[in-house]
Amino acid sequence: MSAFTTTAQHIRRSPYQAAAAILTLFVTFLLTGIFFLSVVASAFILQYFEGKPQITVFFADKATKEDADALTKKIEATGKTSSIKFVSKDDALLVYREQNKNDPLLLEMVTADILPASLEISATDPKFLADLEPLIKDAQGVEEVVYQKDVVDTLIIWTNAIRWVGGILTGLLTFNSILIIMTVISMKIALRRDEIDILRLIGASPWYIRMPFILEGGLYGLIGSFGSWLIITALIVWLRPALLAFLGVIPIIQEVLVNAISMPFLLSSGGFLAGMLLSGLLLGSLGSLIALGRYLKL
Repeated sequence: MSAFTTTAQHIRRSPYQAAAAILTLFVTFLLTGIFFLSVVASAFILQYFEGKPQITVFFADKATKEDADALTKKIEATGKTSSIKFVSKDDALLVYREQNKNDPLLLEMVTADILPASLEISATDPKFLADLEPLIKDAQGVEEVVYQKDVVDTLIIWTNAIRWVGGILTGLLTFNSILIIMTVISMKIALRRDEIDILRLIGASPWYIRMPFILEGGLYGLIGSFGSWLIITALIVWLRPALLAFLGVIPIIQEVLVNAISMPFLLSSGGFLAGMLLSGLLLGSLGSLIALGRYLKL
């Protein structure tokens, strides 16, 4: 009798124990998968906002282009900026017209003369914003400084919180899953003690006896992880309109969500599926191996 046949018999003879193990692993991988995708999405969100101008400097009407050039050189000399862009009054008018192109009344009331020239500054690291702000405020011709450090800091805090909470919950659920599999497998070892003794007497190798139990734990992990992948994929497709409205400004997330119901998306998510299946197989097999080491001395 093959190990796969023996494994199938084990599961058929105790379906409720098998269901409990599969359900536990399903919940573990469902929450782990959601936390993993949340961490990846938050990293893209943070990267997107870090790449945006974090300080916007508005110049007074009397300020000249020379004032803007002098401030640009002064900031560049610090070596803490990744980009500095000068936006003239005419450029500001073009941006304003693009943003309000559906409201002709607003377009008629605004001219380039009443819009300020500005500098859009991005730092190489958000922690440098506090060093750049005093230099900018003291510069000649500067009327107002819009400082986006709070936004970036809040995103960093949320990203770190998601990582910590997700990591702790994943660790607890993983530990719980191993305990459940150990309990299920150890009960099956106890119920089949006579059968195992007979196999020993007729000369069966230790791995021949162990393999059905290892396969059983691995199968629990595969089924649980595959079911969680199906639910996560269905949730992404179902929540796609809401996620697009909320996160659609971020190009890479927008691309993923727009193609969420296409065949390329389903095929590209195969890497995520493969990772979950491999993790499920290893987690289930690990629980079985621990149970075998404790309760089956061969």
